[in-house]
Amino acid sequence: MSLSIAERLKQLRETYPPVAPATAQRLAEAGAWLVDIREADEIAQGTPVGAHPMGRGFLEMRLEQAGAAAEDTVLLLCASGSRSLLAADQLHQLGYHDVRSVAGGFDGWKDAGLAFETPAMLDADDRARYARQLTLPEIGEAGQTRLRDAKVLLIGAGGLGSPAAMYLAAAGVGRITIVDHDTVDRSNLHRQIIHREATIGQSKARSAMATLAALNPSVEVVPVESRVSEDNAADLVSGQDLVVDGSDNFTARYAINDACVAQRVALVYGAVERFSGQVAVFPAGGQPCYRCLFAEAPPAGSAPTCAEAGVIGAVPGLVGTLQALEAIKLLVGMPETLTARLLTLDAARQRWRTLTLNANPGCPVCAGA
Repeated sequence: MSLSIAERLKQLRETYPPVAPATAQRLAEAGAWLVDIREADEIAQGTPVGAHPMGRGFLEMRLEQAGAAAEDTVLLLCASGSRSLLAADQLHQLGYHDVRSVAGGFDGWKDAGLAFETPAMLDADDRARYARQLTLPEIGEAGQTRLRDAKVLLIGAGGLGSPAAMYLAAAGVGRITIVDHDTVDRSNLHRQIIHREATIGQSKARSAMATLAALNPSVEVVPVESRVSEDNAADLVSGQDLVVDGSDNFTARYAINDACVAQRVALVYGAVERFSGQVAVFPAGGQPCYRCLFAEAPPAGSAPTCAEAGVIGAVPGLVGTLQALEAIKLLVGMPETLTARLLTLDAARQRWRTLTLNANPGCPVCAGA
């Protein structure tokens, strides 16, 4: 005969004795994982200071992705202490050695007079718009909130910047600053999909802003109609969480790289030539950097432009989309990214390779960073 829920909970309390809220707070301060497994609408009413809001769905995956190890102490908190017992039993069965339920849940936490905070949560419109992303355990409410609060600098609204900007805005990145000095030309339209026939002759930065505003009005888009140089790169990078480089010249790439290294901001790099493309992530720590990959620019005229060499629009579309994906992964804290790695693709033959990038100990920019 199967046990009733009440009997099962009583059995679990005896098997895994809950810890008092004050004890849980001390353990969390000493390094234990305090995990709030309540639903988003419950967490919106308040959560213990320092708790990790993860929800119960896919909890084991969220813990692993956050960095919790099987031997770590994990403290689970729900509303009153019942759901956390069931979740603790499940985690024990999956190999976690020290999982405990917080007695009385969040109600007990408040009754004990312990500190809690009311987090900035997503509203109903956001939950509807990003429903398919929120379902992913790698993103969830916490990841979507990080996207909403993120500030991304996008260099270029061209072949790479167009798909990157559209997917970043669609994903809900809160503020996107787009830097481009050029205007829209009819020859751009086959690959620079953020622009329209009606915007020919207009500023690319403002044309991109109009498209993104129509796509996702909750995203703040800041157009900067300027050419990137050593003189303004530091100001552009300042205050940004991440930089996506979709520029098409070495002067801009070196200037942005150097500013990112100096300010310890991660850089997502992309480049295209004919049917070939490259994507890499240079970490916020500064090593390796773009100059470790390309110590100096090639001789003038040796690297043809799209106008000279030609390009199929889908190729920069692929590369820009991969840049957006890497940016999103970095912003939500996913562990597996292209950090310190270079992805190369030959779209004509569909051959993809990933290479490890090593820091150049003699790099004039990042050595000793």
